[in-house]
Amino acid sequence: MSYPGFPPQTGGYPPQAGGYPPQAGGYPPQAGGYPPQPGAFPQAGGYPSQPGGYPSQPGGYPPQQAGGYPAMPPAGSWGGGGPGGYPSMGNLPNPGFNAGAIAGMANQISNSMGGFTPNPSMFNQAPGGYPQPGGYGAPSPNQQQSGLYPQPGGPGMPQPQGPGMGYPGQPGQPISGYPQAPSPNPPMPGYGGGPAPGQPMPGYGGGPAPGQPMPGYGGGPAPGQPMPGYPQAPSPNPSMPAYGGGAMPVAPAINRGFRGTIQDFPGADPLKDVDVLRKAMKGFGTDEQAIIDLLGSRSVKQRVPLLRTFKTAYGKDLIKDLKSELSGNFEKLVLAMMKSPAQLDAYELHSAIKGAGTDEACLIEILSSRSNAEIREINQVFKTEYKKTLEDAISGDTSGHFRRLLISLAQGNRDEREAVDVSLAKQDAQALYAAGENKLGTDESKFNAILCARSKSHLRAVFNEYQQMCGRDIEKSICREMSGDLESGMLAVVKCIKNTPVYFAERLNKSMKGAGTKDSTLIRIMVTRSEVDMLDIRQAYVQAYRKSLYTDISVSASHE
Repeated sequence: MSYPGFPPQTGGYPPQAGGYPPQAGGYPPQAGGYPPQPGAFPQAGGYPSQPGGYPSQPGGYPPQQAGGYPAMPPAGSWGGGGPGGYPSMGNLPNPGFNAGAIAGMANQISNSMGGFTPNPSMFNQAPGGYPQPGGYGAPSPNQQQSGLYPQPGGPGMPQPQGPGMGYPGQPGQPISGYPQAPSPNPPMPGYGGGPAPGQPMPGYGGGPAPGQPMPGYGGGPAPGQPMPGYPQAPSPNPSMPAYGGGAMPVAPAINRGFRGTIQDFPGADPLKDVDVLRKAMKGFGTDEQAIIDLLGSRSVKQRVPLLRTFKTAYGKDLIKDLKSELSGNFEKLVLAMMKSPAQLDAYELHSAIKGAGTDEACLIEILSSRSNAEIREINQVFKTEYKKTLEDAISGDTSGHFRRLLISLAQGNRDEREAVDVSLAKQDAQALYAAGENKLGTDESKFNAILCARSKSHLRAVFNEYQQMCGRDIEKSICREMSGDLESGMLAVVKCIKNTPVYFAERLNKSMKGAGTKDSTLIRIMVTRSEVDMLDIRQAYVQAYRKSLYTDISVSASHE
């Protein structure tokens, strides 16, 4: 049996006569050959021949035993046991440790030990060296008990993979041997190639030379330096970037699920629904409870198509039938529920403008609380239904800075980006302060430009900066600087931006407060917010007024 690269050619390694194998069939070799005979290693002319070679002479690295190299480690001391074992590194500095090799080492142990799943904590480095006594691993099935090299020709004997894997038998020719051969059970990383004789021994896995400072795990700082994340760990909350000036971190909107009180009815059948409505209005009297039960359990996208289905099935107009059968606020409520959100808003805006007086509060409520997309749809429906633009209707019925505020809101062109520029927020807060509290008189145009154009997230940051700057809430400053409809409009914008459910809870309370109930306001809010945020409005109402919205509505409706 022969090995690749043996016997060495002239000029090979080792250079003396008595190479490996010394003669055909002469294994084990004679004295001076390789492997050495007991008590005769190293010998003159053996391997290696020079002092300072590898393995070193007594006192070198690793320490030799008298009479040969290396002696059998005591039982139970695999990987460096008690005195006389190999290697004992207790007197060496920490040569370094590659944390990235833990996974591979753990896999190797698992493969070698028949499915044993090691605990990473059992590989902790012992003070003064690695491995710790009784520590890492046990011999693989193809290794001798002394842990040297596999039996020649045994199963799993690795073949040379490339240059540098073991001492070369011939120049430029690798040999799968000792000490650079890979383990018979890859992917166990072995000693990573010994240094040239006399050179310092680097640590495992490219660690620093002995005596050099130990860098942190995973590219960490040198000892004594502040430790950033370990190792280069991402922020515990990736959605929150570190604040270093510029754009303020903004948490993404929390998906709280559906916050309305009316949602799609599963399995709704339009033909059956219109039949229920027809029977409720047929004959003498009207079954109002049947109408309430049906419409109160259908979403707006299920209610509106019933108009066409009713006409298709019975050739009659459902709205006309409802008007003929119902009356009062119940009629108003049912007709409001048969309109789409944009149709209802356009109808309410038109009703607030037409006639002798103007319901400014209705204009403010709708235009300050709707999104850009909703306002644009309202504009389209308004022009289709009433043959004029919403802007023209507002201009003809309002005046001054209040008209400018409503027209600005009716454009539906507010910035809707979530990112916030802190420096710009501070500038806007300073501009508001300079236009109001820090000025004789008030620059209403500056308030209009900032409150109607900036995004809601940006304005919340502006209000916070304003509070810190002048020690007064923006709402109080508006009350001090403005009056009348303009004050009400500006306050409504600020309240909707701060907390829309709280704003509507306040509006509902005012609609039921006092001598008479403002039924149109109560109906409008209950219908338009029932599929948006009515659950939040109910919570805000209880927190603000210490009683439920249901209780107040029941008391208010009972007086009708």
